[in-house]
Amino acid sequence: MSANQQSLLATQKAVIDNLLAVQGTFFSGFEKLVDLNLKATKAALEDAAQKSQEVTDLKDAQELLAFTSAFVRPEQAVAYGKDVYGILAGIQGDLSKLAEAQLAQGQQQVSDVVEQFARNAPTGSEGAVALLKSSLATANNAYESATKAARQAASAAESNFAAATNATLKAAADVGKATKTSSRRRAA
Repeated sequence: MSANQQSLLATQKAVIDNLLAVQGTFFSGFEKLVDLNLKATKAALEDAAQKSQEVTDLKDAQELLAFTSAFVRPEQAVAYGKDVYGILAGIQGDLSKLAEAQLAQGQQQVSDVVEQFARNAPTGSEGAVALLKSSLATANNAYESATKAARQAASAAESNFAAATNATLKAAADVGKATKTSSRRRAA
């Protein structure tokens, strides 16, 4: 088998391996989302069963108001959102790693071709070879800068998501306290 055929087979194997890795990443993420939704559904059903038992023990409007205010639990929705975000961020991170590895492999292959060209270039083509190497280095630097900026943007987005989540939980806690205080004042 010639070197070109071996190179083609190796490239095809690498493509198939990458497709399988991407497929595995998506399937793993889907599996985690299904598991999360099953757990959330089970918890909601158990909570509804418990609340349906408690509603029969209510005696007056004040108890009903306190009961309905206890029904609203934004912290559960926020926790669910955080879990979904975590799963999706994990999938995105895994796919980014796969893409970076694939790109690094491609950059290495291009670099190898340029080096082979430089070794076999005719006399007097040193300027063209230097220009080709310089262009390759510039492209690699541009990619590294873009990758760094994308990582910083993802980190900032994650920080903003965490800050928004904490603000939502604080606001929900404040509303819960205000509702309880209002219920106590009305009862008195």
